[in-house]
Amino acid sequence: MVDRRRFLKTSIAAGVTAGLPGWVIREAGAVDACTSLANAGEGPCGFTALLDPVTQFNTVGFTNPVPDALAPGFIYTPNLAGEYTVRVQKAQQLTGLIDPVTGKPFKTWVWGYGDPADGLYTWPGRTFQVQSGAGETIVNWQNGLSPKSMKRVSNGEHLLPVDESLHWCYSLHGYTQNTIANDGVPIITHLHGGHSDFEFDGNPEFFYNYNEKVVGPSWAREGVPFTTRFRYDNNVPAGNLWYHDHALGITRLNVYAGLAGFYFVRDNDDTGAAGNPLGLPAWPYEKAYAIQDRMFAADGSLFIPAFPDQPYYAGFIGGEAIGGNLPEAVFPGGGPTAMAEFFGDFMVVNGVVWPFEAVEPRNYRLHLLNGTDSRFMAIELWEVPAGATDLTAAVRQLSFDVIGSDQGLASGATNTTILVSEPGSRYDIVVDFSQVMSGNRVIMWNRGGDTPFGGGFDDFLFERTDRIMAFDVMLPLDLAVPDASPVGSDFSAFGPNIKPNATALDRTGENARKVALFEGKDEFGRLQPLLGTAEPATDYAGAPIDYPATEQYAMAMLPRQDGTGLGDPYPLIGQMEGSIPWHSPTTENPDLGATEEWEIWNTTGDAHPVHLHLVNFEILGRQELVFDSNTDEDGFLLPGGPNNDGVYKVMQPTVQHNSAPGDPTTYGIGFKLVHPSNPADAYGAAVPQPDGYVENAPKDMVIALPGQITKVRAHFDKPGRYVWHCHILSHEDHEMMRVLHVGPGA
Repeated sequence: MVDRRRFLKTSIAAGVTAGLPGWVIREAGAVDACTSLANAGEGPCGFTALLDPVTQFNTVGFTNPVPDALAPGFIYTPNLAGEYTVRVQKAQQLTGLIDPVTGKPFKTWVWGYGDPADGLYTWPGRTFQVQSGAGETIVNWQNGLSPKSMKRVSNGEHLLPVDESLHWCYSLHGYTQNTIANDGVPIITHLHGGHSDFEFDGNPEFFYNYNEKVVGPSWAREGVPFTTRFRYDNNVPAGNLWYHDHALGITRLNVYAGLAGFYFVRDNDDTGAAGNPLGLPAWPYEKAYAIQDRMFAADGSLFIPAFPDQPYYAGFIGGEAIGGNLPEAVFPGGGPTAMAEFFGDFMVVNGVVWPFEAVEPRNYRLHLLNGTDSRFMAIELWEVPAGATDLTAAVRQLSFDVIGSDQGLASGATNTTILVSEPGSRYDIVVDFSQVMSGNRVIMWNRGGDTPFGGGFDDFLFERTDRIMAFDVMLPLDLAVPDASPVGSDFSAFGPNIKPNATALDRTGENARKVALFEGKDEFGRLQPLLGTAEPATDYAGAPIDYPATEQYAMAMLPRQDGTGLGDPYPLIGQMEGSIPWHSPTTENPDLGATEEWEIWNTTGDAHPVHLHLVNFEILGRQELVFDSNTDEDGFLLPGGPNNDGVYKVMQPTVQHNSAPGDPTTYGIGFKLVHPSNPADAYGAAVPQPDGYVENAPKDMVIALPGQITKVRAHFDKPGRYVWHCHILSHEDHEMMRVLHVGPGA
């Protein structure tokens, strides 16, 4: 919300003013109240400082070459049976960081994907490159994160502090006896953008541990045999997909530790080879960059705040839960606790901080993956003199062509000088470096800011996150290789092409499915982002979906916000509606074979990157969401009563995974929308596509802006249990995710 953004800005600014080297963090140890960072210190809760990003940038900024994710040697090779084996394992990686004391490179412990045949595990993992129409890709995903293997790194625990108060793998019914120390870290790999059968999709409750003795409940619930041998449908157009971990409640931590990589599909048009029909640059003039942000401890280890005495804790968790609201019994020492959002002060590309790419003066095709936790970026390209590290002496801003996005090519090239990139998204751009003076540098600049994105570009709270990487136009032009450019190519056959249709339940046009985004509070007073419905829930056949007839719902309590611990009875009975946590019954239940239009009603103060599994979709447009004129800016009803000229929100309880019937201290606060008597009054004026948004390609991500209704159209052609969620990883781990079940059986 607006107030949260202001709070975050104030909190972080205060920390920066105080001087980063003075900040301290807890080190690894045997005491539960300590984090599980891999730092060497005295005693179970020794202290150490964070690395200063300014000092590091001034030392190594734009000096380390970026790893080539499309180099032939970095692409997975199948075995003789045509299958792949990929293992998750701990590894040490050179990230470009320098020890400020010794001047030697740091080696950072990460979790990498790799092939056990050669024992090379990397962040990001190596790249898959497969051919469209060539059947399926079979990957055997191995979990190597056993407690024994991690003893040296993190005392047999996670690399990062795990908040066990969340709804996560080992908090599920029947799993609470499991611990990371005894059973290892659960994983489940999601092929983001994949057209996978549901059991291979990476659903968060299909997790498994290192010896496969602990497996998630969805295998048995859905009646499919457990397997780590996943099959991926390649009968799809060319596209830039990616794979990453998706384990329930710890996705943000597993991805932060390094679990992400590229997956490219090629077809007869977009072949990835020189001389392709579209005239697109091919390797080595085609590159792929996973852009992420991180923080590092003074010894070069990964750091994420989780305790009150740690830097940026106050800003990232939000003001709601500060001041003793987190009970000591659940949060010894005040943590570890999940953050509301996370913004790192180091920009990392393909696992290296602020790297550079040496290029020839020709066209390059660049695939840009936003793999951050919470960061929206607004990307620009600026020519600067050789060796420059900022825009003080900028020569000019470059334009570039956006030719595709998440799951394929666009319907036409969009020439732009700025590109807004949401977490989880991919954008396919072509840059002509021949327009740059030989020897000069191009800096990839970020205008997106370091705070929750509300649609505008905010001030930066850190000092070097406004720059991502550099391109040095220093290589001689290879005249033996013709330059390639999409200019003049016909893209009319591409782009989103999802036609409306009518099924047993017509979910197009006026009957579009109305889903909603909310911001509530969990049982500890922390901000809790939630998905839900903007209408009473119905199943694939149009029948009502009711709350479960259990005491947990029938005896729900609405906690009071005065801190008394008291509450008011608010039974959740009848048809489901409003904000709904992950574990409640499924409300998004399209018919098999249906084409649906979804209206995403964003009632929060921030933008959210919304991701649907299984499908790609067409973005149909946006319009204003009209709130009742007698509400405040957050859409709450004011004391005078409604004017009935727009929607407003009323509070309702959120049933947490561990809510106890009748105990208000175990319920959270959510919301339900109340509509005006004339439903059309909720819809305001159409909103033009904002500058820097490129949406004429098949998308699996969409930016849902605050106070707006965002409309998308998708076709649901495979049955079973999938999910949809906000791709701010800190949000999806804290309940901003729901099951998406196609066809009967939800």
